[in-house]
Formats: sequence, C-alpha cells, structure tokens
Amino acid sequence: MSDWNDKQPIYQQIKLRIELQILAGIWPEGEALPSVRTVASDLKINHLTVMKAYQLLVDDSLIEKVRGRGMFVLIGAQAQLKAHKTNLFLNEGIPEIIQKLQQLEIPVDDFIQALKQQIKEKQ
Repeated sequence: MSDWNDKQPIYQQIKLRIELQILAGIWPEGEALPSVRTVASDLKINHLTVMKAYQLLVDDSLIEKVRGRGMFVLIGAQAQLKAHKTNLFLNEGIPEIIQKLQQLEIPVDDFIQALKQQIKEKQ
C-alpha cells in the first residue's frame, strides 16, 4: 500500500484506498479502522497525513470518530459510496467513452458487442 502516485497528494490516495476497501467489504460498516498512528507507522508516513485522509472520510459521512475508541465505518457508508461512484460513472465516465468512440470513429454497435464479449469473458 505504499506505491504512491506523484500526481495526487498522499492523503487523497489514502482516502480513495479506504473508500475502495469499504466498497469491497474489507472494512464492514460498524467496524473500527486502524488507528492513525498504526497506519502512519505501517506506511512510513506522517500521522498528520493519515489524519487528514480520515478527516476527509468523516467530512463525507463515511466514517465517524468515537471519542476514546477510534474511527468507525458508518452504517450506510457502502451504499453511499456505491451511489456516488455510480453517479460519477454515469455523469463523467460515459461522456468520456462517447468522446473516445467519436474520436476513434468506433460505431456504437461495435462497442456494445465488444463490451458484451468482455463481460461474458469475465463471468
């Protein structure tokens, strides 16, 4: 978990990784996240960087700080993330796909067929 992308602040990358872990069920709703100091030590980064990532998750109502006990994944966090990521894909991902199809002059029917084939292969 220490391969950092130079194009994005580390605290945002930590936030994104935790979001993906919540989506995947690695951090179930109601479960405690590792302490800020534990994460900082494991990743060999400043604890303030981890705290900033956690605070962003608190601000997004995905986790909560329970005084004296730590940070916990909120009930409903997974559904909230799923809805947000779905909206993001529908409003940003699809328009990017359309732009690429037009740019490369790929017929929509060819794209749909290739999409169906790849979905079939993944099942």
